[in-house]
Amino acid sequence: MTEQHSSPKSVLSSQRLFRALWIANTASNIGTFMQSVGSAWLMTSLSASPLTVALLQTATSLSIVLLALPAGALADVFDRRRLLLITHYFMLVVAATLTLLTLTGFITPSILLLLTFLLGVGAAVSLPSAMGSAMELVPKPDAQHVITLGGISINIGFAVGPILGGLVVAAYGPWSVFMLNALSFVGLIIFHQRWHRSPYSGQLPPERVVGAMRAALRYVRHSTHIHGLFVRDLAFSISSSSLMALLPVLTRQVLGLGSTGFGVLVGCFGLGAIIGGFIVLPRLPKKLSIEWAVGGAILVFVGTLITLAYQPNFVILCFAMITGGIAQLIIISSLNFSAYRSAPKWIGIRVLSIHILVFQAGVTGGSVLWGTLADLLGVPNALLLASIALIGGLTTMTHYKLLLHGKDLDIIPALHWPLPQITANIRPDDGPVLIQIEYIVDRAKSKDFEFAIEVLKNVRLRDGATNWGVFHDISNPDRYVETFIAESWAEHLRYHERFTNIDREIEDRVLSFHIGKAAPVVNHFIGLTR
Repeated sequence: MTEQHSSPKSVLSSQRLFRALWIANTASNIGTFMQSVGSAWLMTSLSASPLTVALLQTATSLSIVLLALPAGALADVFDRRRLLLITHYFMLVVAATLTLLTLTGFITPSILLLLTFLLGVGAAVSLPSAMGSAMELVPKPDAQHVITLGGISINIGFAVGPILGGLVVAAYGPWSVFMLNALSFVGLIIFHQRWHRSPYSGQLPPERVVGAMRAALRYVRHSTHIHGLFVRDLAFSISSSSLMALLPVLTRQVLGLGSTGFGVLVGCFGLGAIIGGFIVLPRLPKKLSIEWAVGGAILVFVGTLITLAYQPNFVILCFAMITGGIAQLIIISSLNFSAYRSAPKWIGIRVLSIHILVFQAGVTGGSVLWGTLADLLGVPNALLLASIALIGGLTTMTHYKLLLHGKDLDIIPALHWPLPQITANIRPDDGPVLIQIEYIVDRAKSKDFEFAIEVLKNVRLRDGATNWGVFHDISNPDRYVETFIAESWAEHLRYHERFTNIDREIEDRVLSFHIGKAAPVVNHFIGLTR
């Protein structure tokens, strides 16, 4: 499963700054899941509809769907430390507002959904910056462990928060967990106020937000291996969302349990994820394929859903939730790291954000779907249908493979192109820039060349080129001219930095057809402004 010799535990013990951030994040995650229990339990008292209760999960996931891409761009363009401070203060204020409205009796289902959505907005904006900041605090080879530890931190919150939340709600009411959630942001605020982050040191000016978003969408559009990851995201997230969307109603209306019982069940799920991260995942055989690990974990998750649907014994349900937590940790950790390793550093956080967007879109739609089916068919039957859908989703494994190891994609920047020789005074924002490359090709191999350069086209467009074309000289059949446009001089220079080793292999294939005495002639033209 991993090629590194370190482990999540060793990273946590050896990296002091990362450990401090991880502890603060874990405390905040505990507060978040206490809040989730309180809001879910409060909603069951405000409305008896399974759909209305399921909309709480929709409110959170919808905010991520709407903001994941802009948040990823913000994380790459602005100072992550300041962005995180703003979002944490924002979430503290929203949680405090929810506390006061609940305590004074002014809370309604609509207000609860709105404030839950706003908390989700804060989480959505902060998530890419939080992941990027954590990556900055550890050596590059430990990136996989950072992602795993992030999942463990969330699931410690999943394990501890619901149990504490259930007990606190039973003792003092929902307002009290909302207050504790507000206080849980204090540790993160203190950390980011004291953290002295290294300033941006790149030679080129940072990208603009809109341009960074366009670059992310363009990269994903022209990266077929990432499309497969998104299919796998949806195959799992749509069906698995049924568990948390329907668990509050199942606990209260079907099992007849109180808030403490609900908290224990959710806590067992989080406990399973902790076991999965610290014990199961590191002990998986090195030779075990990621596909077999994820496929097996999905089958275990199916067993959890079926047990919840038809087993009334509370102890058995707790064990089922533990195994479900182990399975989900393995699945989500694998999906997240596959997304991170599928793209080079310059776009990695944004691709990870789009992956989260797609996953949460599945959760959003799935929550509404299973809530509606539970209204029509009952909670047990809805869970059974979700388990059948999960099994059906396993068929995606045959066509859409996950990428895990660096050997699958050599995405290290090649940095083999020399900087263009210029005599004019060109500013970074000047443009557009027309790039023209001339090839001399043996006409007997022209078809092979045309096929190879069509593959290179995808690389050009993915990394920022527009208006790509290749032209055949009708007066000299051996001569081909490739052209494409960069929107500015700075964007063209970024293109130099984005070209990876695997891209170079594709380019070398094209260059192998060039039979000219010198290298292909490359010309740059700057657009005239009017």
